[in-house]
This record gives sequence, structure tokens and C-alpha cells, in this order.
Amino acid sequence: MKTRSVDGMQVLKRRSSRMALKARITMSGDDCTKCAFTLPANATKLNRHGAAIQLNRELLVGSTILLQNTRQTKLSARVVTLISAQRQGVYTYGVEFLEADAVEKNFWGINFPSPVVPK
Repeated sequence: MKTRSVDGMQVLKRRSSRMALKARITMSGDDCTKCAFTLPANATKLNRHGAAIQLNRELLVGSTILLQNTRQTKLSARVVTLISAQRQGVYTYGVEFLEADAVEKNFWGINFPSPVVPK
């Protein structure tokens, strides 16, 4: 995600549209206590460059994780924001792929709408 300042407020500018789909993935990395983990997770709000990921681990914003889809494709991603934390211990994070060829690898296995180019 990129930001730009408008009248002193930050406005998010997405690189691609989100799709209201869900995908099961496996996520690996270190949690906020530096404990290594590999867990199943749910990805929602998918886009070409990342997703919202739900899991029952607390992560550090800025940390690097590894995502694996059901086709065994793996991609590195960065935790860019904590979207929500629920009392049941479920955390939702916004993540973005780190690899330059992530879009070409089509990690989600779906066709996204073409990006809208501003005039």
C-alpha cells in the first residue's frame, strides 16, 4: 500500500482491488515473543499484492512471514498492519508480498480485474 498526504490526512492508495474471497493457507514465521510457528490460517480480502490474514498468533508489524497455498507455492510477505484483535485470540493482519515476481506467480490462483490507471 502506498500513502499520500491530502490536507494533512493520510489516504491509502491500493495497487490492486481487493476481492472478497477466502483462502486456506499455511503461515510460518516468528510471533511477537520470537517463537517460531507454522500454522494454518485464513486469508481474506485477497489482492494481487497481499491479503488480510487471520490466525491465532500475535505478530509484530514489520515482521517477515512465509505463506504457502494449497498448491504448495510459497511466498515471503511483510506484516504491514494489525487490522483487528478479537477476545477469542484471533488476530487479523494486512500483509504484502515481498518478492518482485509475486504478481506473476499468481499466488492466489485467481484472475484479478485489471488495475485502473488514473487519467
